[in-house]
Amino acid sequence: MADIKKHDTPMCDELKSGPWPSFVDDIENYGLAKGKQACMDLLGQLELSFKNKETHWKHGGIVGVFGYGGGVIGRYSDQQEKFPAIWAFHTVRVNQPASKFYHSAALRKLCDVWDHRGSGMTNFHGSTGDMVLLGTTTEQLEPIFFDLTHQLKMDLGGSGSNLRTPSCCVGKARCEWSCIDTQELCYDLTMTYQDELHRPAFPYKFKFKFSGCPNDCVAAIARADLSVIGTWIDDIRIDQEAVKAYVGGELKPNAGAHAGRDWGAFDIQKEVIDLCPTQCMSWDGNKLSINNKECNRCMHCINVMPEALRPGTDTGATILMGAKAPILEGAQLSTVIVPFMRLEPPFDNLKELIEKVWDLWMENGKNRERLGELIQRFSLSEFIRHIEVDPIPQMIREPRANPYVFWREEEVPGGWKRDVAEFRKRHPA
Repeated sequence: MADIKKHDTPMCDELKSGPWPSFVDDIENYGLAKGKQACMDLLGQLELSFKNKETHWKHGGIVGVFGYGGGVIGRYSDQQEKFPAIWAFHTVRVNQPASKFYHSAALRKLCDVWDHRGSGMTNFHGSTGDMVLLGTTTEQLEPIFFDLTHQLKMDLGGSGSNLRTPSCCVGKARCEWSCIDTQELCYDLTMTYQDELHRPAFPYKFKFKFSGCPNDCVAAIARADLSVIGTWIDDIRIDQEAVKAYVGGELKPNAGAHAGRDWGAFDIQKEVIDLCPTQCMSWDGNKLSINNKECNRCMHCINVMPEALRPGTDTGATILMGAKAPILEGAQLSTVIVPFMRLEPPFDNLKELIEKVWDLWMENGKNRERLGELIQRFSLSEFIRHIEVDPIPQMIREPRANPYVFWREEEVPGGWKRDVAEFRKRHPA
């Protein structure tokens, strides 16, 4: 189109030459078809960043809309004279439906709004799970918010020092291994904590993620301040005939995921028994045995032989806390806080725990300090004492090396003062 200015972008153009689809092609073709100068300016600034080896985006903080302190991320170019169409390139997070089930009509309406109000470029999905609308100006934010909430019945996601948009795996909707209803849990907590999502009041971001089983398909254990992972406390269900079918080659391991590759005959000893992290399984040539008291629910055996093994039926969730990416400190994985919790609507037991954690964190957290960093600073023992959770063996990283153990008065049955008085009575000075 004559009114669209293309920039000289040789380095970006190299990204079109590989065997895979290129985002450069997508942005350029869309910009030309829709008359979006912002798309051309975006590629022009990207080329400049490749050349200078530095970003030319300035973070504008949280722009927000009336009544909401979160949901829109401010972005400004520091090359506004060269690329005026992206002088502001704000990013709008939109709360995704649980498990990301969409109706195509809703997506078309969302794209129509964004074609009209923004650059037309989207990201499905951000790392938290939101639908991400890339690139608009400040004066368009209120109209976008109105269109989202009134026409599409959608809401903004979380941005800033608040509760980020909760996300969950596909759960019981399509997964036979899901031990909890992740969709109902995700929706319930999203609706319960609207204020925490839209009005930033935390020391820093806080993420909920819900996985239906220990496979953890939303990577909650690596990314969420509070992870809810479905699990079971009874025995793994075993179909011994199906086990024999796997051993005999009648059933393909890993649900046939490696079809087309000749991995040789299935070896249950090598591929299942020897890879069990707790060595709780044995195979005598006719029967598979599992010492369920030693099982740590890693899911490996179930993944390899899905028609022979299934999770138990007495289900609930493990609650973990403290994961994060490397911001102030290094990356952390979650720590088990509650090994098993039954979860039934309205999930009051989980909400009570969440609110105790928030009370402690909001009172004591430093600016930009994630929950995991607070736990490190407080020590895990102090943290669980404040949130009134009993210590468990899973929390111990290594055995105690210090021989000195200090007890609080309330931890000693009867109290130490009574014991001292009794001693003095028996042994007067």
